[in-house]
Formats: sequence, C-alpha cells, structure tokens
Amino acid sequence: IIRLWNPHKSLLIKRYANVHGYEIRDIVIHPGNDQFASCGGDRAVFFWDVSTGKVIRRIRGHEACINTMAYNEDCSVLLTGSYDQTMRAFDLRSNARDPIQVMSDFKDSVTSVVTSKSLVIAGSVDGCLRTYDIRMGRLLTDKIHHPITSVRLSNDTNCVLLSCLDSHLRLMDKSNGDVLNDYSGHQNEVYALRSCFSYDDAYVISGSENNQILFWDLVEAKCVNCLSGHLSVVTCVEYHPKENYLLSAAEDGAIKLWGT
Repeated sequence: IIRLWNPHKSLLIKRYANVHGYEIRDIVIHPGNDQFASCGGDRAVFFWDVSTGKVIRRIRGHEACINTMAYNEDCSVLLTGSYDQTMRAFDLRSNARDPIQVMSDFKDSVTSVVTSKSLVIAGSVDGCLRTYDIRMGRLLTDKIHHPITSVRLSNDTNCVLLSCLDSHLRLMDKSNGDVLNDYSGHQNEVYALRSCFSYDDAYVISGSENNQILFWDLVEAKCVNCLSGHLSVVTCVEYHPKENYLLSAAEDGAIKLWGT
C-alpha cells in the first residue's frame, strides 16, 4: 500500500492499493507532481495518476525484485536496479515494454541509482560504485570494498554520498571518485539505510540501527546532533528541498516530521 500524506497536519490524503503483490521498495515522483512510479518485490513498475489513484502504465522486465528507480534528466527514461544484478533502462516515450538497455556489470544486488545529466550512478552490494557516462559510452568503477545500500547526490550535484554496511558514510567527488570525507558514529551493518544531505549541503544525515538520527557537519565530519524518537531502526531520512524540515521513517511503522 502507498499512502499520500499532508505531513504538517498528519492528514492521510489518499491510498494507492490492490496492485502490488509484494512489498514496495521504492517510489519516484514525476517533477510535475501529477504522476509517480512504484516498484518492489513483484518485479514490476507501476505508474500512477496522483489524483485518480489509477495505474496508467505497467513495466516488467527484471527477473527478481526491483530495489531502486530514477528518472533521467528529462524524465524520458526510467532506470531500475534489481536484485537480479542488473540495471535496466526503459524508454517512457515508447509503448514497448522491453528495456532499451540492460547493464549487467554488477556482481550482486543493485541497491541505489541516481542520475545527473548524462551520468547514471549506481551502488551495489558487491561494494562497487559504478558511473555510466551515457554521452561518452564509458563505465567508471570505484571499489569501496563494502556493500553500498544508498547513493545520494548533493544538491549542487558535485558530490556523491554513500551509505555502506560497515557503519560508515563516504562522501565522494563525482568527477574523479576521490573520497572527500568519512562519517561514522551510527550503527549500520544489517539494514539498507538511506541517508541524505540538508537542503544547503551543510550537513549529512543518516538513520541508525540503534533507533537514532545523526547529523554530521559536511566539511568537518563531526557529529553535531543526534535525534531520538523512533522505537526501531531508522531506515530512511529525507530533507525538505528549501526549508529546515526532516522526514524520517523507521521499522516501528512510523513516519516523523522534525523541525530542525
């Protein structure tokens, strides 16, 4: 089930249900806010109309659950990453259901995908960060040597933030793959935790397996704040794009809105 909320009023606006047969792993929202796509354990991607709650398109093509999705710059292509060790590209301008490209360079599950202009950046449990330069037809691989569960782009798109299963976050230079900073102090050895940046890129934020949310100064890599309130592992954090608000979701089934 997918639920649409007004976060400031804790008001449930709409439910989107009775389509996915298994758990939902990811959601991407179209920039126009009139559509969104969802994927999960049933190996399918469903495109929804926000207002009517109806499915307007379905895509299949993976051989296992789909973990992650991302639109390209003009939303003409959808990238999907799967447990089947592939990333696939689907042309949304065409009615064809087959992918236009299958990237099978991964040695384990593809956990996170982000895009930036002509680049597609993907993290995997195999411990490698792969950057596909579509314009140049080139693949660059950075070996992290620890399973990657989350890849996030900074708001200025110059840096990439990785969540890894060794209880470390790594900040990397997108252009050359250099590790710029390392953030530790949280617990992350089992769960896939999605980290994020604050809207001004001043802070790095992540949940933890000890039920907390930690803030680090981006430059100094020092932990500057720790929030408690969830009763279980905090699996996902998301910062407001323009204001000082943070959303967190946890294994306790709660979503919390923080004024930071």
